[in-house]
Amino acid sequence: MSYLNPSTGSGSRTSRMTFEFGRTYVVRPKGKHQATIVWLHGLGDNGSSWSQLLESLPLPNIKWICPTAPTRPVAILGGFPCTAWFDVGELSDDGPDDFEGLDASVAHIANLLSTEPADVKLGIGGFSMGAATALYSATCFAQGKYGNGNTYPVNLRAIIGLSGWLPGSRNVRNKIEGSLEAARRASSLAILLCHGSCDEVVPYKYGERSTLVLNSAGFRNLAFKKYDGLGHYTVPREMDEVCNWLNARLGLEGCR
Repeated sequence: MSYLNPSTGSGSRTSRMTFEFGRTYVVRPKGKHQATIVWLHGLGDNGSSWSQLLESLPLPNIKWICPTAPTRPVAILGGFPCTAWFDVGELSDDGPDDFEGLDASVAHIANLLSTEPADVKLGIGGFSMGAATALYSATCFAQGKYGNGNTYPVNLRAIIGLSGWLPGSRNVRNKIEGSLEAARRASSLAILLCHGSCDEVVPYKYGERSTLVLNSAGFRNLAFKKYDGLGHYTVPREMDEVCNWLNARLGLEGCR
């Protein structure tokens, strides 16, 4: 699937970029279908590797959708093309954010969720850049619109971010504080953030800072878990935490 997005470039010039998304992998629920979660891979990965891990989790009531990001030039790799949900340079608090790429990816994710049954609870999770995209989805849900102003169409219940960061963190609080409805949606959304203390790719401080920014913006239903000694990868005890948290927050049956 592709998205053709207009965006304003330098001055009044308008550029249009087409984002071609890769293959989507689906893990069907083994029990009663109670929740659907889109899971987003990290930079240079694809949906297949995570679908295999997610299928092994003791969560029989969840349908997992694992899309593959578009292949695009990535600034942090010197312009080398690889799968990425958005363009990213060096992580910094005042660096530019690729909102055009973010909006296109978040719209693709919302489209994947929009056809799920009405009684199924919806969520988004991810690792690294996938976690960043999931957190940006959370801010779009709270505001009721994407960064480009178009309406955000999905009712989210849960967000999971492993080893990630919050894009556009400078403006999140201002965008949500100005609306009672946005504040209500923010407080209703359950969020789990996990980060390793020895992460050499996305330093731990970015996970911690994302938590503080989200909390101050009104995302009150938020848990942050620190994993001492963990680098930029996941471990079984972290995925156990994800299972327990999803079971509790979404009221799932049959999770041991």
